[in-house]
Amino acid sequence: MKLKKITFALLFIFTYPAIGADKGTLTIPTTAVTGNPLGVGSDQMVIPISILNGRELSLRRENTLAETLNSIPGVSNSSFGPSVGRPMIRGMDSDRIKILQNGVNNLDASNLSFDHGVSIDPLIIEQIDVIRGPATLLYGGGAVGGVVNAIDHRIPKEKFEGITGRGEVRYGGANLEQSNAAVVDVGTGNFVMHFDAYNRDAKNLRIPGNAVSNRKRDTRSWQIGEDGAGGFAPSGEYGIHKLINSQSETKGGAIGASMIFDRGYAGASYAKHQTQYGSPLESAVSIDMDNDRFDFASEIRDLGNFFDRAKFRAAYTDYMHKEIENGSVNTAFKNQCIDGTFELGHQPLLSLKGVVGLQFESGKFQALGAEAFVPSSKTNSQSIYLYEELPIDKHKVTFGLRHGQHDVDSKGGGNFIAANKNFKTNNSAIGGLYTLNSQWSLTGNLSHNERAPSYFELYANGVHAATGTYEQGQANLKIEKSNGLDGQIRWKSGQDSLTLGAYYTNFSNYIGLRSTNDTQPVGLIETHKISQFSAIKAEFKGVELEGKSMLTDTLQLNVRGDYVDAKDKTNGGYVPRISPLKLGAGLKYEFDRFGARLDVLHAFKQDRVASNYNYEGGKELITDAYTNVSMMATYKLPAQYNLEAFTKANNLLDEEIREHASFLKDIAPMGGRSIMFGLRGDF
Repeated sequence: MKLKKITFALLFIFTYPAIGADKGTLTIPTTAVTGNPLGVGSDQMVIPISILNGRELSLRRENTLAETLNSIPGVSNSSFGPSVGRPMIRGMDSDRIKILQNGVNNLDASNLSFDHGVSIDPLIIEQIDVIRGPATLLYGGGAVGGVVNAIDHRIPKEKFEGITGRGEVRYGGANLEQSNAAVVDVGTGNFVMHFDAYNRDAKNLRIPGNAVSNRKRDTRSWQIGEDGAGGFAPSGEYGIHKLINSQSETKGGAIGASMIFDRGYAGASYAKHQTQYGSPLESAVSIDMDNDRFDFASEIRDLGNFFDRAKFRAAYTDYMHKEIENGSVNTAFKNQCIDGTFELGHQPLLSLKGVVGLQFESGKFQALGAEAFVPSSKTNSQSIYLYEELPIDKHKVTFGLRHGQHDVDSKGGGNFIAANKNFKTNNSAIGGLYTLNSQWSLTGNLSHNERAPSYFELYANGVHAATGTYEQGQANLKIEKSNGLDGQIRWKSGQDSLTLGAYYTNFSNYIGLRSTNDTQPVGLIETHKISQFSAIKAEFKGVELEGKSMLTDTLQLNVRGDYVDAKDKTNGGYVPRISPLKLGAGLKYEFDRFGARLDVLHAFKQDRVASNYNYEGGKELITDAYTNVSMMATYKLPAQYNLEAFTKANNLLDEEIREHASFLKDIAPMGGRSIMFGLRGDF
């Protein structure tokens, strides 16, 4: 309650001076990287970044945020069927990847369990920034893997008069999706309102063959499964040519408004997201997720003092996730949380330009029901950070520091311990951008990263249906620490560009879920193998490639590739669920009203599997190679409004595609050959 009072006081203090700002001409610079406080473009960023926006994003939208980003080097989809997918970056997931919405944490429970969906629908997103590597200083402590920032513009920031908007309808795909979305902005100059609404209805996913892989059917653990006991089901239950219980229904919308002043703005928004989806793992289980989010944002510029600009952003989330079995609620997860940042940008000081900021988070998590494997808990954290850039002619040096205080408390009760854990984290980074000439540049980053253990890593103690194991946390876990080195060589000439990057991250204690030789009795007859959160020494290294070249005035060549190697240095072997080497190329054609695209992505066989990872009663299995061929065609209609018809064909070879990063890869493949039709427009 105290934190809420402080937050509302900040809202008043921050809005009042903006209302009293002097009138004059407003000029708002174009910002390519929405989450960056210094407003620089992506080619000026020292850390690796990819941006999806505009027409390109519209044509690449898929069911989930992770699937939408699957074409970006270094990003993979840890899917739990077609309706659930959280992005993995450089082989890392969970709290090592921050998912933001308009620069503020997206506070659902997708980091807790693999079957929990991300409460952001790509249909209404206007831009997605994917920051790979150690972005902890600007975007939150512990994001050593990277950051995904989804931008929706629900809080307008610029003056506008009139009405503008966009809409989209689509039908088809491997899951016979029917979806539509509409976004409208209405302005009277200084006062601008935003409205959006969307819905999506998808059927069971069509797949090329048997849902269960040949490798899964050949394992002894599969053969000795006892009528579905231990999480297994007969192979026919998952489906042949159709993935059973993979349907979904999603709807939502938002309303937002802002007052735009001569030197800033102040606005608020409310958003509702609801989705119901089946669990391919269990045919009788469905998920009902409901998320309410309130956002406030304000910015004041040209303050005329040493600190020349100030920015405040905050969001309150009320999240509910119900797991329903045979029509009854079996388990419910609730998360009520507030998160925000306050930043002050200063005028150049000895050529240094930067910000000092404060980030705060306070959340209350509850798990209720028969399969509550984590206790009710409270998490509070406060961090201060400093980020500076020093331009030197055409070059740039950046550095930053971050200090955080994290309190993770367990309420206890039942099988759970009552505990209060406190952690202090320190993060630092230094980087540089060296411009060789007008076309070539080099970047490098050196960082030290620390992440406090999460509540489920500390206090879990129960059967987790999504993994089929008995999960145990360890209250004595220490802070996760790592040191990283990251570099890129960039080339850009007109519309042509090429970026090649490499990275190395060394963890002194990498926290993960690992199987043990122990079992835990549950009830009178069931026993489950115990998996425990523990820390190991680990080493991540990899390369990423992305480029494009205009072969002619109308034909563009695109290339991409990524590879990550993640080793368990304590026990030997590998870290689980690491994507294999992927190489891709595509041709993009644009002439007059017509456009076409052909993309080919080849994923190599992944045989670097973990030896101490147990999922659904069996070891991590090798994943076979696949080649995914997709095509797209667009046509701009000769109409009064900007209307464009499009069609997308996926998996043209009808291959059995299994993503190694997916938790259900051996019982839930990706969709088979399919085609989708759509119409999009704006006014």
